[in-house]
Amino acid sequence: MSNHHQNAVVLFSGGLDSTTCLYWAKSQFAHITAISFRYGQRHSSELIAAEKISKILGIAHHIIDIDIAKLGGSALTDPNLSVPDYDQSVIYDDSQRVAPITYVPARNTIFLSYALAVAEVSKASAIVIGVSSVDYSGYPDCRPDYIAAFEQLANLATVAGRQGHRLSIIAPLQHLSKAQTLKLGLSLGVDYAQTVSCYQADGDGRACGVCDSCHLRKQGFADAGIIDPTHYQHAPKSQ
Repeated sequence: MSNHHQNAVVLFSGGLDSTTCLYWAKSQFAHITAISFRYGQRHSSELIAAEKISKILGIAHHIIDIDIAKLGGSALTDPNLSVPDYDQSVIYDDSQRVAPITYVPARNTIFLSYALAVAEVSKASAIVIGVSSVDYSGYPDCRPDYIAAFEQLANLATVAGRQGHRLSIIAPLQHLSKAQTLKLGLSLGVDYAQTVSCYQADGDGRACGVCDSCHLRKQGFADAGIIDPTHYQHAPKSQ
């Protein structure tokens, strides 16, 4: 069924994955609302990137202020915890019992709940989220069963859902590697130099080059055979 006459809400961080999803959604839906969150993360560079990209695409963009940093439990929100460098000895899979220190407890559930409210108000038929269970950091709320469960909840929890106006939670990148995601984005016209994925980017949006997110991003460009346009704080070491 065609989506070209439907509305969608996109969870948009300004990073590689969510920017790919934003461009993908723009090609699929009639009207897009992009939402980002100022939730107490380490830096605002990603939000600045999100604003710029949304303006380029002419997409309505809203930054929602929430405070989950005070709950602690994540190196992305707690100044007393350090973001670790990528460790190649750590393998993330479904058997892992301890979440990475960069996992923000319940973040995707909180974000999707806000997106659900925006979707109901804007009469959207879909929420688009840039999670992947291929090249990822082992977060439990990136997996297909979680996305399917939230979709079921969404249709039970809203007036629209109860009235038969079904809402879909779409994860276009769910089964794509970073290399495949990059190729999809480039086919849609994404300029990845504008995106910020780093867990500890500086005020100019330059990436650290050593965190887990930076490693996945760099490896994706290498695997895809694409020149990495990322702005780094220091010249990246050769792979």
